[in-house]
Amino acid sequence: MANRSGHRRRTVRILLIAAFVLGGFVVEVTVGALSRPAYAHAQLLQTSPVDEAVAAAPPKRAWLRFDEAVTPTPESIQLLDPDGHKVKIGAPGHADGKANTVAASLPPGLAKGTYTVAWRVVSADSHAISGAFRFSVGAPSVSVTSLDQGTSPVTSAAHAVGRGLAFLGLALALGGTVFFGVVWPAGARERRGRLIVWAGFVALGLGTVVVFLAQGPYATGESPATAFDPGVLRLTLDARIGRALLARLGIALALAAVFANVIRRQGGDDRGDAEAKTPATVLVLGAICGLGLVLTWPLTDHAHTGSQAWLAVPATSLHLLAITLWFGGLVPLTVCVVSPAADRSARADLLTPALPRFSGLAQVCFTAIAVTGLYLAWREVGTFGALGGTGYGRLLLVKFGVVLVIVALAARGRRFAQRYARGPREAAPAGALGRLRLSVAAEIVLGVGVLSLATVLVNTAPARTSYAPPVHEKVAVPATAGTHTGLDGGHVEVKLTPARQGPNVADIYLVAKDESLVNVPEVSGRLEPRNKSIGTLPVKLSAAEPGHYVASAMSIPYPGPWVLWLNIRTSDFDETPVHIPFTAR
Repeated sequence: MANRSGHRRRTVRILLIAAFVLGGFVVEVTVGALSRPAYAHAQLLQTSPVDEAVAAAPPKRAWLRFDEAVTPTPESIQLLDPDGHKVKIGAPGHADGKANTVAASLPPGLAKGTYTVAWRVVSADSHAISGAFRFSVGAPSVSVTSLDQGTSPVTSAAHAVGRGLAFLGLALALGGTVFFGVVWPAGARERRGRLIVWAGFVALGLGTVVVFLAQGPYATGESPATAFDPGVLRLTLDARIGRALLARLGIALALAAVFANVIRRQGGDDRGDAEAKTPATVLVLGAICGLGLVLTWPLTDHAHTGSQAWLAVPATSLHLLAITLWFGGLVPLTVCVVSPAADRSARADLLTPALPRFSGLAQVCFTAIAVTGLYLAWREVGTFGALGGTGYGRLLLVKFGVVLVIVALAARGRRFAQRYARGPREAAPAGALGRLRLSVAAEIVLGVGVLSLATVLVNTAPARTSYAPPVHEKVAVPATAGTHTGLDGGHVEVKLTPARQGPNVADIYLVAKDESLVNVPEVSGRLEPRNKSIGTLPVKLSAAEPGHYVASAMSIPYPGPWVLWLNIRTSDFDETPVHIPFTAR
């Protein structure tokens, strides 16, 4: 009776610890999702009409072109009149058979005034992106209703938590199956270890279902209550992520059957004293399920879009697999071998092989994590400036620092395994065993942090696409400006922030040779794409102080190379043109 009561207390203790860790993981992922602004994963390249354009006649259609394939929804394009009322338009769809272009026909006879085109599509990496632009017919309206467009916080939180649960469940389910099927088969007899792995399968299935249900409202921007709407569910099923999520559920069930087979072959609880090797057919089936399960992540995220997708997909898969095998084996190892409850087991000699075997596996995993992590960091970041200049880069630096600490802790555990784990565990001093327990516990806590950061990074736009360093250019003034203006030998200094698609602020300084500011009668400007794809756009400048002019609402319609043309009027008859090329993100 006492043994049974002690066993129940240990089980309750394990469940409480697991609930605490899982709760912290969920809170971290949710807070990350709600506190971050939504960044686009696909980039809008061009729109028609152009943002802030004034057309003499109503345009016949509105279209948007992106840098990668996107999926439109029934509400992907909406037209709002100057009062904010929705105007009926044609059904959105891909234009001219191009997967990266979405268009909708506009009604004829639009009245004069400013109209807002609100858009929302799903990018190739399954993330919803949205925005808006305005155009005017005849003349701009005196006032325009502002637009508040975004995803419901409930939907964002459910989507993030679902991804986090699925990620954590993958680690415990797949990593635990490999640990008990290959590294330490006899451990499958441990009830506590089996409980952890089955909890992983439950988390994997539950998280996948939550993401599947949240994906529809997330893509359309509608209420979470529409999650079970047949049309919304069909939209998810028709998308790549919907098919990947269904495949993930099916493969997870197959892997669960493999794990059940491993348990059955080991004879359940405390039956027999020798390890029974897992048959080769079961190992092969488990390997196929594991690889298929891991592939359902990179095929719906950043890896399969952008440059070098042929290399990024396998590299991401290997990176994820290595993290999964390490963390998914570490948790049951700790509970069954290292914890104080495990130390009181009468079968200490049977538990001994787990430590050195897992230590060798962890070393291989960390090597794979380091190699693939460096490549993926270079691919997603691109420049050193983007590491500190973007949210993605800063998260990546934090993850890198946490992994370094984990590697140091794992090295301590490896030294313990090499010194003590090959003989009876009683040979290890109590102090050394206590330090090992603290080290492994810290590894688990930091491992949860790594999984949390990985989940948030998946939902964050890569630094390579989101990094937009401010433009700071100095252009010499041509000699034709004349000496009487004070600009001869001087230069024009332009500071443009944030140098991104959308509203920007341009500060323009007219600087003399002696670094003083020069006042002139007038400075006018215009914006023009270098490829001449559209006409020039006017830039309204106002004087902030003598020699300092500001364009406080310069709108850049889409990313790419642009030229800011400035006309500096130095007298009633003289005008000096200056052009400043730059690239907007």
